Amino acid sequence: MSSSPAAAPGPASGPIAGAAPLSLCAREPRVPADRLVAEMVPPPRFDSVRFSTYLPDPGQPSQTEAVRVLEGFAAGLDGAPASGGGRRGFLGFGRAKAPSRPAGPRGVYLDGGYGVGKTHLLASLWHATPAEPARKAFGTFVELTNLVGALGFQQTVSTLSGHRLLCIDEFELDDPGDTVLVSTLLGKLVDAGVALAATSNTLPGKLGEGRFAAADFLREIQGLSAHFHALRIDGEDYRHRGLPQAPAPFPEEVVTRTAHATPGASLDGFPRLLEHLAKVHPSRYGALTDGLKAVCLTDVGPVPDQSTALRLVVLADRLYDREVPVLAAGIPFDQLFSADMLAGGYRKKYFRAISRLTALARDAQRLTEAR
Repeated sequence: MSSSPAAAPGPASGPIAGAAPLSLCAREPRVPADRLVAEMVPPPRFDSVRFSTYLPDPGQPSQTEAVRVLEGFAAGLDGAPASGGGRRGFLGFGRAKAPSRPAGPRGVYLDGGYGVGKTHLLASLWHATPAEPARKAFGTFVELTNLVGALGFQQTVSTLSGHRLLCIDEFELDDPGDTVLVSTLLGKLVDAGVALAATSNTLPGKLGEGRFAAADFLREIQGLSAHFHALRIDGEDYRHRGLPQAPAPFPEEVVTRTAHATPGASLDGFPRLLEHLAKVHPSRYGALTDGLKAVCLTDVGPVPDQSTALRLVVLADRLYDREVPVLAAGIPFDQLFSADMLAGGYRKKYFRAISRLTALARDAQRLTEAR
């Protein structure tokens, strides 16, 4: 490793020091079903968040209101049995005296743009709910559908029915099959007494628009919407609020040298990584990043098609959840997706990915500064 003071590494004066970096493309993880269930907790980035650590934007009253409503929602989940009657408080935010199921929505749905702190609030709700961790679940929409694929529908219903709370982050409906599946699953969980909370960039009644013929599945979509009370959260992206402009991509030599000098870093060419993601199920992208301290990418260029772009979105989410910095050479992250992609039905996913990758790129600057 270079002994020069804190500065971006320059041309090599000899062999690159350190062990060879890891490679995402060399990994083909297998994730057992019990791990999928055990990992249904807030990811490392949100392990210590609480309502008290959420900093509402003074200019956005809806953010302060969201905290108030969610604190009441958590207080109403008093840890009583999830099924079989008993005292239950959901959107009434209190304890129902009668054992009958409360009428109306049984959950909250946080709607807003990317970067307004929805995941922070959802994780805070999970932490604040007075139930042991084994009786409350937290996962992304993709992870929930993957759980059904791993366990089967009936076993998933059985596994989650004993929970007090199910938190679903990044709620999206990308195809008709998911619409029917999730509508049926959540209906059965609500019947079992499970409270629901979800985040998304799309209102419940608008899910699926621009992705498939949502009108043909209007009954299922309306059924999903009926489970939730929508709570709008306005504001700008907190990840970039008041921060300097995102760092420009680094020269390939800097990325390569930093990967070799950083224990636990991976080094991959971006085109090859995109090809590899097509061979790994998105449910395994979290395991794909196990143990990584940084991801270093060379030859970053425009994503060629929508299927590839959606896989990259999932990887960006998992890297962000795990706080893995991303050091890249090539084009800036805000040029990954074409204008057509950014104007289409998945545009909010792509903007979220750009936002999160930009935050991780900013985190990666310290890796080069340390050299």
